[in-house]
Amino acid sequence: MTHGEDSGLNDDTVTATLNYLLYVGATPTSHSAGPGAPEVLVDSDVDPRRMQIHNGRLLGDLPRLDSFGFRLLSHDTKVSDFADDEQLRAVYFSEVESLIRAETGAERVLLFDPTRRTSASDAARGLREPVLQVHNDFTDRSSAQPVRDLLPAEAESLLLRRRTIVQVWRPTDYAVESFPLALADARSVRPLDLVIAERRYPNWVGESYAVTYHPDHRWYWFPRMRTSEVLMFKVYDSRIDGRARWVAHSAFVDPTAPAQARPRRSIELRAVAFF
Repeated sequence: MTHGEDSGLNDDTVTATLNYLLYVGATPTSHSAGPGAPEVLVDSDVDPRRMQIHNGRLLGDLPRLDSFGFRLLSHDTKVSDFADDEQLRAVYFSEVESLIRAETGAERVLLFDPTRRTSASDAARGLREPVLQVHNDFTDRSSAQPVRDLLPAEAESLLLRRRTIVQVWRPTDYAVESFPLALADARSVRPLDLVIAERRYPNWVGESYAVTYHPDHRWYWFPRMRTSEVLMFKVYDSRIDGRARWVAHSAFVDPTAPAQARPRRSIELRAVAFF
């Protein structure tokens, strides 16, 4: 973990709005026309809450994947243009695979779904917007789908092994100045707070967790993340033994952002790690 002069280390907390699910009994459903189009939440309502979000940099090296469910890491890359699909496949996938192996001890890593995001008004050019809704990307049931989609011949045997799904999130182009990512300490989120939600796209239907509010939720962010840093966090773990299994997370409007803050540009890469 690195600490730079611009990292906001003197700021213990910020208070910002996080959009939880107001659960009314119906299955929460979001619809999207695809990349560049916003996700529209239906059959549910938003429960905006003013929450304290603590500066994760003040924790030093404490946050780990099996406890907090997330970890900030220094990670240089040889990718010069994250808009270049060829570089992502030829360079970045290998870099991230090596990082996940080193961090988790996984024997095999299956990478998928690189997603670029921007908060700029030109998101319609094909990039997705930051998600301003507290969520976790996979459920017990949907966690198996990437394995079945990408390795159908091996899927059933692989699904017998312990596996975890992690996301590796990094800013691209420049440091984060707006719409940073907040993550909840996995130990502060109860299973009862997680509600299965449908995510409907033009050619598939997915399943994720929406999250309902509880006052014990403890939130963190890492101010002014640089392009040489990544957040690795769990969105699923098949082992049920008290370790972190998933991390509620959301982008948020940063009240400390500069007046002329540049739009957030980021990329996330998901991976199934097998043990």
